[in-house]
Amino acid sequence: MVQIFQITAPIFLLIGLGYLAAMGGLLNREQVRGIGAFVITFAMPALLIKALGTSSIQQTLVPGYLLAYAFGSLIAFTLAFGVSRWVRGDNLSGSAINAMGMSVSNSGFVGYPLVAAAIGSPAVLGMAMGMLVENLLMIPLALVLAEVGKQQGGGGLKVLGMIFGRLLKNPVIIGIIVGLGVSLLGIEIPPLLFKPIDMLAGVSAPLALFVIGASLFGMKARGVWVDAAWIASGKLIVHPLAVLGAFLLVPGIDPVMKSVGVLFACSPMMSIFPILGQRFGLEDRCSATLLVATVLSFVTISVALLFIGVGAS
Repeated sequence: MVQIFQITAPIFLLIGLGYLAAMGGLLNREQVRGIGAFVITFAMPALLIKALGTSSIQQTLVPGYLLAYAFGSLIAFTLAFGVSRWVRGDNLSGSAINAMGMSVSNSGFVGYPLVAAAIGSPAVLGMAMGMLVENLLMIPLALVLAEVGKQQGGGGLKVLGMIFGRLLKNPVIIGIIVGLGVSLLGIEIPPLLFKPIDMLAGVSAPLALFVIGASLFGMKARGVWVDAAWIASGKLIVHPLAVLGAFLLVPGIDPVMKSVGVLFACSPMMSIFPILGQRFGLEDRCSATLLVATVLSFVTISVALLFIGVGAS
Protein backbone atom coordinates (compact mmCIF):
# COMPACT_ATOMS: atom_id res chain seq x y z
CA MET A 1 0.00 0.00 0.00
CA VAL A 2 2.91 2.35 0.67
CA GLN A 3 4.10 1.85 -2.90
CA ILE A 4 0.62 2.60 -4.24
CA PHE A 5 0.51 5.81 -2.20
CA GLN A 6 3.92 6.76 -3.56
CA ILE A 7 2.51 6.41 -7.10
CA THR A 8 -0.82 8.17 -6.61
CA ALA A 9 0.14 10.90 -4.13
CA PRO A 10 2.43 12.93 -6.46
CA ILE A 11 -0.22 12.79 -9.20
CA PHE A 12 -2.99 14.15 -7.00
CA LEU A 13 -0.66 16.61 -5.27
CA LEU A 14 0.10 18.18 -8.66
CA ILE A 15 -3.64 18.29 -9.41
CA GLY A 16 -4.18 19.92 -6.02
CA LEU A 17 -1.39 22.42 -6.67
CA GLY A 18 -3.10 23.48 -9.90
CA TYR A 19 -6.40 23.87 -8.07
CA LEU A 20 -4.80 25.99 -5.33
CA ALA A 21 -3.00 28.16 -7.91
CA ALA A 22 -6.31 28.92 -9.62
CA MET A 23 -8.16 29.41 -6.33
CA GLY A 24 -5.46 31.79 -5.10
CA GLY A 25 -5.69 33.91 -8.23
CA LEU A 26 -2.17 33.10 -9.43
CA LEU A 27 -3.64 31.94 -12.73
CA ASN A 28 -6.84 33.01 -14.45
CA ARG A 29 -8.87 30.75 -16.73
CA GLU A 30 -7.27 32.12 -19.91
CA GLN A 31 -3.78 31.41 -18.58
CA VAL A 32 -4.82 27.87 -17.64
CA ARG A 33 -6.16 27.36 -21.15
CA GLY A 34 -2.84 28.66 -22.51
CA ILE A 35 -0.85 26.10 -20.50
CA GLY A 36 -3.26 23.37 -21.62
CA ALA A 37 -2.86 24.45 -25.23
CA PHE A 38 0.94 24.26 -24.86
CA VAL A 39 0.68 20.70 -23.52
CA ILE A 40 -1.67 19.57 -26.29
CA THR A 41 0.10 21.43 -29.13
CA PHE A 42 3.76 20.89 -28.26
CA ALA A 43 4.59 18.75 -25.21
CA MET A 44 2.33 15.76 -25.82
CA PRO A 45 3.03 15.46 -29.57
CA ALA A 46 6.76 15.61 -28.72
CA LEU A 47 6.28 12.79 -26.20
CA LEU A 48 4.50 10.67 -28.81
CA ILE A 49 7.08 11.38 -31.52
CA LYS A 50 9.91 10.50 -29.14
CA ALA A 51 8.33 7.24 -27.97
CA LEU A 52 6.85 6.00 -31.24
CA GLY A 53 9.73 7.18 -33.42
CA THR A 54 12.30 5.26 -31.39
CA SER A 55 10.33 1.99 -31.30
CA SER A 56 9.68 -0.58 -34.00
CA ILE A 57 6.26 -0.53 -35.63
CA GLN A 58 5.62 -4.05 -34.27
CA GLN A 59 6.06 -2.72 -30.72
CA THR A 60 4.05 0.42 -31.38
CA LEU A 61 0.83 -0.94 -32.85
CA VAL A 62 -0.53 -4.04 -31.15
CA PRO A 63 -3.70 -5.13 -33.00
CA GLY A 64 -5.00 -7.23 -30.11
CA TYR A 65 -4.61 -4.33 -27.69
CA LEU A 66 -6.37 -1.91 -30.03
CA LEU A 67 -9.22 -4.37 -30.60
CA ALA A 68 -9.70 -5.14 -26.91
CA TYR A 69 -9.50 -1.53 -25.74
CA ALA A 70 -11.96 -0.44 -28.43
CA PHE A 71 -14.34 -3.31 -27.64
CA GLY A 72 -14.28 -2.64 -23.91
CA SER A 73 -14.88 1.07 -24.47
CA LEU A 74 -17.79 0.31 -26.79
CA ILE A 75 -19.32 -1.97 -24.15
CA ALA A 76 -19.13 0.83 -21.57
CA PHE A 77 -20.54 3.32 -24.10
CA THR A 78 -23.47 1.04 -24.96
CA LEU A 79 -24.34 0.36 -21.31
CA ALA A 80 -24.21 4.05 -20.43
CA PHE A 81 -26.27 5.02 -23.46
CA GLY A 82 -28.91 2.39 -22.67
CA VAL A 83 -29.25 3.37 -19.01
CA SER A 84 -29.37 7.07 -19.84
CA ARG A 85 -31.88 6.71 -22.68
CA TRP A 86 -34.25 4.02 -21.48
CA VAL A 87 -33.88 3.92 -17.70
CA ARG A 88 -33.30 7.59 -16.83
CA GLY A 89 -35.31 8.91 -19.80
CA ASP A 90 -32.67 11.27 -21.20
CA ASN A 91 -32.85 12.51 -24.79
CA LEU A 92 -30.57 11.26 -27.56
CA SER A 93 -28.04 14.08 -27.22
CA GLY A 94 -27.82 13.76 -23.46
CA SER A 95 -27.51 9.99 -23.64
CA ALA A 96 -24.68 10.24 -26.17
CA ILE A 97 -22.75 12.77 -24.06
CA ASN A 98 -23.27 10.68 -20.91
CA ALA A 99 -22.02 7.60 -22.77
CA MET A 100 -18.94 9.47 -23.96
CA GLY A 101 -18.22 10.51 -20.38
CA MET A 102 -18.34 6.91 -19.24
CA SER A 103 -16.20 5.46 -22.04
CA VAL A 104 -13.51 8.03 -22.95
CA SER A 105 -10.56 8.43 -20.57
CA ASN A 106 -8.29 11.38 -19.96
CA SER A 107 -5.42 9.41 -21.46
CA GLY A 108 -3.01 12.32 -21.85
CA PHE A 109 -3.50 14.46 -18.75
CA VAL A 110 -4.16 11.75 -16.11
CA GLY A 111 -3.73 8.31 -17.66
CA TYR A 112 -0.20 8.78 -18.95
CA PRO A 113 1.31 10.21 -15.72
CA LEU A 114 -0.43 7.46 -13.73
CA VAL A 115 0.68 4.55 -15.91
CA ALA A 116 4.18 5.96 -16.36
CA ALA A 117 4.60 6.14 -12.57
CA ALA A 118 3.16 2.66 -12.01
CA ILE A 119 4.53 0.68 -14.96
CA GLY A 120 7.03 2.80 -16.89
CA SER A 121 7.78 3.07 -20.60
CA PRO A 122 4.78 1.03 -21.91
CA ALA A 123 2.64 3.99 -20.83
CA VAL A 124 3.44 5.94 -23.99
CA LEU A 125 2.43 3.09 -26.28
CA GLY A 126 -0.79 2.61 -24.31
CA MET A 127 -1.51 6.33 -24.54
CA ALA A 128 -0.94 6.39 -28.30
CA MET A 129 -3.20 3.41 -28.97
CA GLY A 130 -5.80 4.63 -26.49
CA MET A 131 -5.90 8.04 -28.13
CA LEU A 132 -6.39 6.42 -31.53
CA VAL A 133 -9.43 4.56 -30.19
CA GLU A 134 -10.78 7.65 -28.43
CA ASN A 135 -10.23 10.17 -31.20
CA LEU A 136 -11.08 8.01 -34.20
CA LEU A 137 -13.93 5.94 -32.77
CA MET A 138 -15.44 6.90 -29.42
CA ILE A 139 -15.60 10.70 -29.59
CA PRO A 140 -16.87 10.81 -33.22
CA LEU A 141 -19.52 8.19 -32.38
CA ALA A 142 -20.77 10.20 -29.41
CA LEU A 143 -20.75 13.57 -31.15
CA VAL A 144 -22.52 12.27 -34.26
CA LEU A 145 -25.31 10.78 -32.11
CA ALA A 146 -25.51 13.98 -30.07
CA GLU A 147 -25.75 16.16 -33.18
CA VAL A 148 -28.40 13.90 -34.69
CA GLY A 149 -30.36 14.25 -31.46
CA LYS A 150 -30.08 18.01 -31.67
CA GLN A 151 -31.21 17.86 -35.33
CA GLN A 152 -28.72 20.46 -36.43
CA GLY A 153 -25.57 20.46 -38.51
CA GLY A 154 -26.98 18.87 -41.65
CA GLY A 155 -27.15 15.26 -40.54
CA GLY A 156 -24.84 12.57 -39.25
CA LEU A 157 -22.60 12.18 -42.32
CA LYS A 158 -21.87 15.89 -42.52
CA VAL A 159 -21.09 16.02 -38.82
CA LEU A 160 -18.85 12.95 -39.12
CA GLY A 161 -16.91 14.57 -41.96
CA MET A 162 -16.50 17.77 -39.95
CA ILE A 163 -15.25 15.84 -36.90
CA PHE A 164 -12.66 13.87 -38.86
CA GLY A 165 -11.56 17.05 -40.62
CA ARG A 166 -10.83 18.58 -37.23
CA LEU A 167 -9.09 15.43 -36.04
CA LEU A 168 -6.61 15.61 -38.93
CA LYS A 169 -5.57 19.02 -37.57
CA ASN A 170 -5.29 17.76 -33.99
CA PRO A 171 -1.64 18.09 -32.82
CA VAL A 172 -1.87 14.83 -30.85
CA ILE A 173 -3.05 12.90 -33.90
CA ILE A 174 -0.33 14.59 -35.98
CA GLY A 175 2.23 13.53 -33.36
CA ILE A 176 1.02 9.93 -33.56
CA ILE A 177 1.17 9.96 -37.37
CA VAL A 178 4.67 11.49 -37.41
CA GLY A 179 5.94 9.05 -34.78
CA LEU A 180 4.51 6.06 -36.61
CA GLY A 181 5.92 7.36 -39.91
CA VAL A 182 9.42 7.74 -38.44
CA SER A 183 9.20 4.23 -37.00
CA LEU A 184 7.85 2.68 -40.19
CA LEU A 185 10.49 4.30 -42.41
CA GLY A 186 13.31 3.52 -39.98
CA ILE A 187 14.37 7.16 -39.75
CA GLU A 188 16.72 8.11 -36.93
CA ILE A 189 15.84 11.48 -35.41
CA PRO A 190 18.94 13.74 -35.58
CA PRO A 191 20.37 14.77 -32.15
CA LEU A 192 19.75 18.43 -32.98
CA LEU A 193 16.00 17.71 -33.22
CA PHE A 194 15.82 14.92 -30.64
CA LYS A 195 17.08 17.11 -27.78
CA PRO A 196 14.26 19.72 -27.90
CA ILE A 197 11.74 16.93 -28.53
CA ASP A 198 13.04 15.17 -25.43
CA MET A 199 12.86 18.37 -23.38
CA LEU A 200 9.28 19.05 -24.43
CA ALA A 201 8.30 15.44 -23.74
CA GLY A 202 9.64 15.71 -20.19
CA VAL A 203 7.25 18.50 -19.16
CA SER A 204 4.07 16.95 -20.57
CA ALA A 205 3.05 14.89 -17.52
CA PRO A 206 3.50 17.47 -14.69
CA LEU A 207 1.99 20.33 -16.69
CA ALA A 208 -0.97 18.15 -17.72
CA LEU A 209 -1.76 17.31 -14.10
CA PHE A 210 -1.39 20.95 -13.05
CA VAL A 211 -3.83 22.03 -15.77
CA ILE A 212 -6.38 19.41 -14.65
CA GLY A 213 -6.37 20.82 -11.12
CA ALA A 214 -6.56 24.45 -12.24
CA SER A 215 -9.42 23.60 -14.61
CA LEU A 216 -11.46 22.04 -11.79
CA PHE A 217 -11.57 25.30 -9.83
CA GLY A 218 -14.77 27.26 -10.32
CA MET A 219 -16.72 24.49 -12.01
CA LYS A 220 -20.47 24.97 -11.70
CA ALA A 221 -22.67 22.08 -10.62
CA ARG A 222 -26.21 23.21 -9.95
CA GLY A 223 -28.50 20.33 -8.90
CA VAL A 224 -26.93 17.66 -11.09
CA TRP A 225 -25.16 15.54 -8.48
CA VAL A 226 -27.27 12.41 -9.05
CA ASP A 227 -26.39 12.39 -12.76
CA ALA A 228 -22.78 13.19 -11.93
CA ALA A 229 -22.58 10.33 -9.42
CA TRP A 230 -23.80 7.57 -11.72
CA ILE A 231 -21.80 8.69 -14.77
CA ALA A 232 -18.62 9.11 -12.71
CA SER A 233 -19.13 5.72 -11.05
CA GLY A 234 -19.61 4.12 -14.43
CA LYS A 235 -16.44 5.72 -15.78
CA LEU A 236 -14.32 4.63 -12.83
CA ILE A 237 -15.80 1.14 -12.38
CA VAL A 238 -17.73 -0.06 -15.46
CA HIS A 239 -15.21 1.14 -18.07
CA PRO A 240 -12.18 -0.54 -16.44
CA LEU A 241 -14.14 -3.77 -15.88
CA ALA A 242 -15.35 -3.75 -19.50
CA VAL A 243 -11.80 -3.21 -20.78
CA LEU A 244 -10.50 -5.96 -18.47
CA GLY A 245 -13.17 -8.34 -19.76
CA ALA A 246 -12.27 -7.50 -23.36
CA PHE A 247 -8.57 -8.15 -22.68
CA LEU A 248 -9.45 -11.55 -21.22
CA LEU A 249 -11.34 -12.42 -24.41
CA VAL A 250 -8.55 -11.45 -26.82
CA PRO A 251 -5.63 -13.91 -26.75
CA GLY A 252 -1.93 -13.13 -27.06
CA ILE A 253 -1.80 -9.72 -25.32
CA ASP A 254 1.19 -9.09 -23.06
CA PRO A 255 0.01 -9.10 -19.40
CA VAL A 256 1.88 -5.82 -18.85
CA MET A 257 -0.11 -4.18 -21.65
CA LYS A 258 -3.33 -5.54 -20.15
CA SER A 259 -2.47 -3.72 -16.92
CA VAL A 260 -1.65 -0.59 -18.94
CA GLY A 261 -5.04 -0.66 -20.66
CA VAL A 262 -6.99 -1.21 -17.44
CA LEU A 263 -5.19 1.66 -15.71
CA PHE A 264 -5.90 4.00 -18.62
CA ALA A 265 -9.57 3.02 -18.37
CA CYS A 266 -9.47 3.82 -14.63
CA SER A 267 -8.70 7.46 -15.38
CA PRO A 268 -11.54 10.01 -15.18
CA MET A 269 -13.06 11.39 -18.34
CA MET A 270 -11.22 13.92 -20.53
CA SER A 271 -10.87 17.48 -19.26
CA ILE A 272 -12.75 18.95 -22.25
CA PHE A 273 -15.88 16.96 -21.33
CA PRO A 274 -17.74 20.08 -20.08
CA ILE A 275 -16.74 22.00 -23.22
CA LEU A 276 -18.16 19.27 -25.47
CA GLY A 277 -21.32 19.11 -23.37
CA GLN A 278 -21.83 22.88 -23.49
CA ARG A 279 -23.15 22.78 -27.07
CA PHE A 280 -26.00 20.55 -25.90
CA GLY A 281 -26.83 22.51 -22.75
CA LEU A 282 -25.09 20.00 -20.47
CA GLU A 283 -22.13 22.01 -19.20
CA ASP A 284 -23.21 21.92 -15.53
CA ARG A 285 -23.80 18.17 -15.58
CA CYS A 286 -20.50 17.50 -17.35
CA SER A 287 -18.56 19.81 -15.02
CA ALA A 288 -19.99 18.14 -11.92
CA THR A 289 -19.26 14.70 -13.37
CA LEU A 290 -15.66 15.59 -14.14
CA LEU A 291 -15.17 16.99 -10.65
CA VAL A 292 -16.68 13.92 -8.94
CA ALA A 293 -14.77 11.47 -11.16
CA THR A 294 -11.44 13.21 -10.62
CA VAL A 295 -11.84 13.22 -6.83
CA LEU A 296 -13.08 9.61 -6.60
CA SER A 297 -10.40 8.36 -9.00
CA PHE A 298 -7.87 8.61 -6.16
CA VAL A 299 -9.67 5.69 -4.50
CA THR A 300 -10.51 3.64 -7.60
CA ILE A 301 -7.02 4.00 -9.09
CA SER A 302 -5.49 2.85 -5.79
CA VAL A 303 -7.77 -0.21 -5.79
CA ALA A 304 -6.85 -0.95 -9.41
CA LEU A 305 -3.13 -0.71 -8.64
CA LEU A 306 -3.59 -3.14 -5.75
CA PHE A 307 -5.60 -5.48 -7.99
CA ILE A 308 -2.94 -5.64 -10.71
CA GLY A 309 -0.25 -6.28 -8.12
CA VAL A 310 1.49 -2.91 -7.74
CA GLY A 311 2.46 -2.54 -4.12
CA ALA A 312 1.13 -5.98 -3.24
CA SER A 313 4.36 -6.87 -1.54
